Amino acid sequence: MKEERSLSLLQLMVNEGLVPSLEEEENRKTVIEKLKQVHGSESDIDALCVGPYFATMDDFFIVLYNMLKSRPEVSEIYCVKDVKVPLMRFVFDGILIDLPFVQLKVLVVPENLDILNPVFLRDIDETGWKSLSRVLANTQICRLVPDLKKFQSMLRCVKFWAKRRGVYGNLNGFLGGIHLAILAAFVCQCDPFVGLSALISHFFKKFAFWPWPRPVELQDETLHPTLNPTETRLYMPIRLPFSSYEYCHSNITKSTFYKIRTEFLRGHNLTKDLLKFDFDWHNVLEPFPYTKKYAWFLKIFLSASKQDELGDWVGWIKSRFCCLLFKLEEVQGLCDPNPAEYIDVNIADPHVIF
Repeated sequence: MKEERSLSLLQLMVNEGLVPSLEEEENRKTVIEKLKQVHGSESDIDALCVGPYFATMDDFFIVLYNMLKSRPEVSEIYCVKDVKVPLMRFVFDGILIDLPFVQLKVLVVPENLDILNPVFLRDIDETGWKSLSRVLANTQICRLVPDLKKFQSMLRCVKFWAKRRGVYGNLNGFLGGIHLAILAAFVCQCDPFVGLSALISHFFKKFAFWPWPRPVELQDETLHPTLNPTETRLYMPIRLPFSSYEYCHSNITKSTFYKIRTEFLRGHNLTKDLLKFDFDWHNVLEPFPYTKKYAWFLKIFLSASKQDELGDWVGWIKSRFCCLLFKLEEVQGLCDPNPAEYIDVNIADPHVIF
């Protein structure tokens, strides 16, 4: 029966387009190769631009920005500068790309650069180190999970759940991709021999009753974790798998923390008995009923006379969005401890006024 539940979940993932086709995989590889031709970079879908010691952040945001903007495959490009990990965000051949920048203390960046080589990681500034964190974290997660394919299937499902239930997106104060990846990998380490459906069930149970703010950290014999009091003041501290003291950057606030916990509990209640005759994954992954739950909504409309100005304006607003969340929580009566009373804030699509 549990195997049937896993198969039905896999079929649902296929039906929802969560499992990439061979054509989509080839398109992603083509995009990566084209990005490499634009500039010498070590790229994946969360691409990373690597520059030599004389290349500055201004070069990245001006020179490379103009090079990318001139490409016919690139659209919706804008810069997000005033954040912990400055980056460019754009659509390349229909695929959304996040591109941060790291400066290495080298004269020339070789085409076959091993970015994980300790020689290249020396003397990197704090901003560069944070830009590298995604690459380092992804590499370590793949190394530490007992079954990579099972982990990937689980993560696809968990991300789909988080998006459907409105708790996905670090920008909006919720869980980002790296948070979910580490949480999913943690469950895979704890229960290495169970099937996919049981992993999802254990995921909800474990984090619905997790004693936050106790940090979540992957089992790694090469690291000896140390306590960072500042980071453990986070509502949901999740340790990066390549460091004994660093945590994932998080914008989770009091209100979003309660909403995430509520969704973990809901997921647990719906998956705690996978053998029920009427069990249905569609119930677990049902979209969050915003219009039934909330009476008030806030939309932010951005407009500009030129596309260039609009892109910069969008980046500036998004870099300060977490500040808006804190301000809203300060409004008396807006964020009650009852999670059912929370108001979700979404940015409407920006547009150009001619």
